[in-house]
Amino acid sequence: MREVVIVDAVRSPIGKRNGGLAHVHANELLGDVLRGLLQRNGLTGSEVDHVVGGCVSQLGMQAANVTRNAWLTAGLPLEVPAATVNAQCGSSQEAHLMAHAQIAGGLADVVIACGVEVMSQVPLGSTTPPDGVHGLPRGGRYAEVYEPTIQFEGADRIAERWGLSRVELDAFAKRSQDRAAQAWAEDRFASQLVPMPITRDEGLRATTMDGLAGLKLNQPDRVPASFHTAGNSSQISDGASAVLLMSRERADQLGLRPRARVVDSVLVGSDPVLMLTGPIPATAKTLARTGLSLADIDVVEINEAFASVVLAWVKEHGADLDRVNVNGGAIALGHPLGATGTVLITKAVHELERSGGRYGLVTMCCGGGLGTATVLERCATGDR
Repeated sequence: MREVVIVDAVRSPIGKRNGGLAHVHANELLGDVLRGLLQRNGLTGSEVDHVVGGCVSQLGMQAANVTRNAWLTAGLPLEVPAATVNAQCGSSQEAHLMAHAQIAGGLADVVIACGVEVMSQVPLGSTTPPDGVHGLPRGGRYAEVYEPTIQFEGADRIAERWGLSRVELDAFAKRSQDRAAQAWAEDRFASQLVPMPITRDEGLRATTMDGLAGLKLNQPDRVPASFHTAGNSSQISDGASAVLLMSRERADQLGLRPRARVVDSVLVGSDPVLMLTGPIPATAKTLARTGLSLADIDVVEINEAFASVVLAWVKEHGADLDRVNVNGGAIALGHPLGATGTVLITKAVHELERSGGRYGLVTMCCGGGLGTATVLERCATGDR
């Protein structure tokens, strides 16, 4: 297979629900990120062979192939094809896997992986009306095979199974907020942001353990207990992100410096009832395939869909939290569903450069029982 490199990775600041990006059309939000990515690298777009984007709620302005519509909205070359995929929360990381595969297999030389979600305008669940007028995604005979749980329930069952307390979950949430605040105070995100109507992530908020303890539970009537609140769960958000991938040879031809090498990409199936344990087997699979151990990984970006997802993964793999989400995660910064995969890849690439680390791991849980994982290796300065 051909060597696949990341030349650049960018994102918008992440807007909070009904915040500074709430009234931006999805086509314009993603289109501006795509155009910004190309402009940063002196490209017109004609060099791109394919664009693959992730989006979860493909309804209204996010329907009808939002990736293609965003590309055209940005005034980029109409000859370049684009497609939109849905692997739930891992959609744009799956788009990245597809870009990796296309280039490694010789079907393309330059591919952009990206994602967008404007949850303020297209809310979570809007594609599945509660009256079931169009049928339900886990209806029919599905329930004869697997219990159709919701993500809140899956997260609480994970907390139970791995023996996690509400205090542990809240402490992790506070750590996420504290780390994100420090990252912004030290301007660590400056290299990855493209100009937008907002200039910084809007989800950060002053957080104390007492404040977290006083929040309403997501499932207050759950028996025997519920563990998660809005404070230790990911935030509803608006955002877009994009990663520019190339074969090593094409990057050399264009005179562009590779910033990271894509070592491996996987998508695995996991228990659809617990639903959110996918990072555990995804991490195991990619480490086995690459011959690496978690001790070799300098930077981990694991999506903070719920605090229990991360802490169960930490327990299962014996991970060092000092290397995990060092600049905060979705609890603090937000989780614009279809964009988050390439947001995390963007954060990993830039943090590897900032810290001088060698290997990065990005992993996510996905609704319905899936897990994603990507291993990156930082390219040395001047590497061509």
